[in-house]
Amino acid sequence: MKTTYILFLTLFSVITLQAQVDRSVMPTPGPAPEINLGEPQSFNLNNGLKVLVVENHKLPRVSMQLSIDNPPILEGDKAGTASLTGSLLGLGSKNITKEAFNEEIDFLGARLYFSSQGAYAQSLSKYFSRMMELMADAAINPNFTQEEFDKEKDKLITGLKSEEKVVSSISSRVQRALAYGKNHPYGEFTTEETVNNVTLGDVEEFYREYFVPANAYLIVIGDVNFEEVKTLTETYFTSWTKAVPPSFSYSQPKNVPNTQINFVDMPNAVQSEITVQNIVNLKMSDDDYIAALLANQILGGGSDSRINLNLREDKGYTYGAYSSLGNDKYGPSRFAASVEVRNTVTDSSVVQLLKEIELINTQPVKDEELKTTKALYAGSFIMALEDPETIARYALNVEKENLSKDFYKTFLEKLDKISKEEVETAAKKYFNVDNARVIVVGKGSDILSSLQNINFKGKKLPVLAYSKTADRVETPDYNAAIPTDVSAQSVLEKYIEAIGGKSKLEGVNTLAMMAEAEMQGMKLNLNIKKTSSDQLMQDVQMMGNSVSKQVLNGDKGYMIVQGQRKDLAGEEIKTFKGESAPFSELQLLSDNTITLEGMEMVGDKNAYKLKVGENKSAFYDAETGLKLQEVTVTEMQGQQIASTSNFEDYKEVAGILFPYKIMQTVGPQSFEFIVSEIKVNDGVSPADFE
Repeated sequence: MKTTYILFLTLFSVITLQAQVDRSVMPTPGPAPEINLGEPQSFNLNNGLKVLVVENHKLPRVSMQLSIDNPPILEGDKAGTASLTGSLLGLGSKNITKEAFNEEIDFLGARLYFSSQGAYAQSLSKYFSRMMELMADAAINPNFTQEEFDKEKDKLITGLKSEEKVVSSISSRVQRALAYGKNHPYGEFTTEETVNNVTLGDVEEFYREYFVPANAYLIVIGDVNFEEVKTLTETYFTSWTKAVPPSFSYSQPKNVPNTQINFVDMPNAVQSEITVQNIVNLKMSDDDYIAALLANQILGGGSDSRINLNLREDKGYTYGAYSSLGNDKYGPSRFAASVEVRNTVTDSSVVQLLKEIELINTQPVKDEELKTTKALYAGSFIMALEDPETIARYALNVEKENLSKDFYKTFLEKLDKISKEEVETAAKKYFNVDNARVIVVGKGSDILSSLQNINFKGKKLPVLAYSKTADRVETPDYNAAIPTDVSAQSVLEKYIEAIGGKSKLEGVNTLAMMAEAEMQGMKLNLNIKKTSSDQLMQDVQMMGNSVSKQVLNGDKGYMIVQGQRKDLAGEEIKTFKGESAPFSELQLLSDNTITLEGMEMVGDKNAYKLKVGENKSAFYDAETGLKLQEVTVTEMQGQQIASTSNFEDYKEVAGILFPYKIMQTVGPQSFEFIVSEIKVNDGVSPADFE
């Protein structure tokens, strides 16, 4: 009976509760939660180093972030010094060799990275003491040697050379240079020339002047004890020499007086890189900072943003269109909206980007947009808290950016209170369509004429041409008349004569070439063998192991990629046969499908462009006749990828000129192969094609 009574009472309570809840009304949301980041404890060393400690004993791990908060540093004609300094830091110390240093970090299962303005380490908490000692030793007692300097210098120059053919790299460089000016720390860029100006002494001087504790912070987060951190820091970092870095003043960058297109010609580009940018003055401590973040998120911060929905989902112009909004306590930063599109829709994409920026300034933000954007920001903010690097960054921002101590603790509350009106006001303040630079980097012969006919807000936008180094240049003339006596056949004949003559080339039955390139500090070896009997062997090796090999032997062949073999068939056989001849131009002479497409610039040289295949073009120097470049366009996962080969440094072998420098670019990857040996009618056997 008692059990029955209790059951009846429980059912009655449930029924009564349900009767009191009106499920047709959305529940009132509760207050935004306060985030518990952990209050940093802090102390200062006499040399100026400020240490922040956040104890978190949930997991047995610890992270350390050393950050030197220097104002922007202008490197001038020695741009690259900071990069080289960062590369040399962390290569051991005066007390421990690079090899022993790296081996110990690997043994501890830890991570330790350096830059020119700081370092980051992460390890299990039981190794914390040793990791702090290693970080401090490498930071305070760097072992700068000429040998390591030369290695890092070569790596940096190789990387710079590879970027010269990458559209996105050139676009990024030009954006900054035009926004700030090349004499501003944010606008200058590193070149092979400036790197060659840098000496080991310059690196040592840069380290002494800028890698100092005056503006430095050390943030320690994890399973540590405050008193232990204090003791270890005083032990290992007190010897860091106290110094104040020099300060500089720079001219303030300004927006252009009118909306304009700044065009950079990249003949190898198969897609155009478009960026609409303007200068902004935004700091994290500003009252409208969070509203500005929301405005950018709505415009172009993610997949559901306005410009992405327009250019990707609606128009199908691109795989993604996004915007970013910078902030900087030291001076102006940038707003930028960017997209990469097919050449044929470059002009339309420019117009759509400008229209979306204008619309967010003129049309109200929708309730649903703001609600969704706040939810996304809140979610990403909470998820990021799982990363100790995020916690370190937040603690550092509070100190460096003059933020309130509860800035991140109450971030969600502040986010929730932002109104539509505040977001709209921020958009008007920071997104400028009337004084914007539209930077377009792409293939001028395909896109320039359409850019010159763009009308926006009833006016034709001026188009100003710039070089890849952001210098004003004359607008290219792609309609230059080809001499009446020049044809595809005459271009091929001039090339054949330039490298040795038809009889010499016809006498070549076999050709062997060995070359070497570098990728991320590792050597790539290229071995190519060809015959006049439809035979080809191309083998790329790394550290003695073949990573890619293609073999053709008459009407059969195969390729091996990462150990997986695949037999060639159909069109593949046909394609490889076209590449197998020692000199393909001999066969092209009798091919009536080869066409002269026009003239284009390849580097600083005028070149005749021949279409030598459905997806392949070759470029020959109009003056010397030598082949300068080949471009093959293929489609991969719905996206066009250009493979570009540039030929330089021709040298004579057996009376024939061969290029001894071959720069190969595929998408963002670029390699510079230096030929070490070429053999004519020697060094090839039937076994090479088995």
